[in-house]
Amino acid sequence: MSAPSQTPSCATGSAPATAAPPVAAPRMTGRQKLVLALLLGAQFMIAVDFSILNVALPVVGEGLGFALPDLQWIATTFALAAAGFTLLFGRVADLVGRKRVFMGGMVVLGLSSALGGLATSPGVLLTARVLQGLATAAVTPAGLALLTTAFKEGPLRERALGLNGALMSAGFTAGAVLGGLLTDLLSWRWAFFVNVPVAALVVALAPSVITDSRPAARPRLDVPGAVTVTGGLLLLVYGLTQAGATGWTAPATLAALLAGAALLIGFWSVEKRAAAPLVPVHILKRRSVIWGNVTGLTAFVTETSLVFLLTLYLQEVLGYSPLATGLAFGVLGIGTVIGGTLGGRAVGRFGNRATIVTGGIVQAAATLSLVALGTSGTWIWLLLAATFVGGVGNMLMIVGFMVTATSGLPDDEQGLATGLATMTQQVGITLGIPVMSAVATARMSGLGDSGPQAVLSGVAVAILVNSALVLAGALLAGGLLGRRRAGRYPRPERP
Repeated sequence: MSAPSQTPSCATGSAPATAAPPVAAPRMTGRQKLVLALLLGAQFMIAVDFSILNVALPVVGEGLGFALPDLQWIATTFALAAAGFTLLFGRVADLVGRKRVFMGGMVVLGLSSALGGLATSPGVLLTARVLQGLATAAVTPAGLALLTTAFKEGPLRERALGLNGALMSAGFTAGAVLGGLLTDLLSWRWAFFVNVPVAALVVALAPSVITDSRPAARPRLDVPGAVTVTGGLLLLVYGLTQAGATGWTAPATLAALLAGAALLIGFWSVEKRAAAPLVPVHILKRRSVIWGNVTGLTAFVTETSLVFLLTLYLQEVLGYSPLATGLAFGVLGIGTVIGGTLGGRAVGRFGNRATIVTGGIVQAAATLSLVALGTSGTWIWLLLAATFVGGVGNMLMIVGFMVTATSGLPDDEQGLATGLATMTQQVGITLGIPVMSAVATARMSGLGDSGPQAVLSGVAVAILVNSALVLAGALLAGGLLGRRRAGRYPRPERP
């Protein structure tokens, strides 16, 4: 054996200080890996459902007899149910058990997908979409709560949330690609049928893989709070979707938005007086919850609306087919996966705030470069490079948002926190497209033209607004979030 190396003694003759042994990075157990794979698979499928029908809408409408103005309801009915009931189901999962709500939602998702695939009339299809939206509202917060309680706050949770965010964002892109492939090669009905075996597999494996989590005490459900927040969200999302179709000044749009805002204000008043509130006011006052969700809203509003704007550019300016458009966004999907895998490490090393601000700056710069797009097909290379880089930045923001919005809370409030985060995601997805569509349309109307050059001009103005919005949101959230050194985690707070 070789002799151990000697360390010179210090001048005073005192014994040298020994270096502390390096702390090994925590590793997932085999069971945690199984839980992660199962929950991420379910969340990926949910994300795919948001976009899988987008490129197939004209074909679906032709097959079932939808009038052209009514096609929007295929997406709107899903968004209404998914966004309107997410917060309610997140709290229900806290009360009756996350595993039970998660599995029930997966059963409904599988059955409603089969119903949609077999639909022979618009009414049946829209019913299936409502049920899919309700299933999404149950599965997403319950699944996220199971994920956050399976991994203690720290590096493992950050890694898990990073992978979850990456797959969720990749799912939006994969949905567009998969929808185009299935529609072109088989039928639009397979955009529904593809969910059935995946849901069946998750339901079969979940009982033996997932450990349930729920609070020891079960307070009564806050019915007035549930009614006001669900009604307010339904009206708000309805108003936002109508704004994209009929304009922001249409009477129905304004009435829905004002009524939704009034109900949400009433919800705040109800929660302050409720004995067992649906959302305890002390959570809504937490800086991490408020500004974490502001970050998430900014990230989802800007990235989903950017995909919409670039879809207009690719199809109306460059003449791409729906399938080619979906494939072009594959590069964005790769960027989001990479950003998601880096996001957890970035949060652990640099902290939430630095990750959010860095991601926002990267996304804003990449988006801003797209203002230079022209009518030549060679500009596709700028689009691919910018969406890749922007996808990485967007996922850094999303991972920072999820870690921030769920940190410092006890396990019995994780369903609520993830419900709030999921609601933010759903509203952001719904809000972004009508807002950016209105900006682009206003520009095109001002030019008095609807040709490729006018579309390009409208898209460029909306992209400029998009870039400014993401930069402002990231800097605002970063400036108002509390400081936390990397690697340090707050203790869970209780009222």
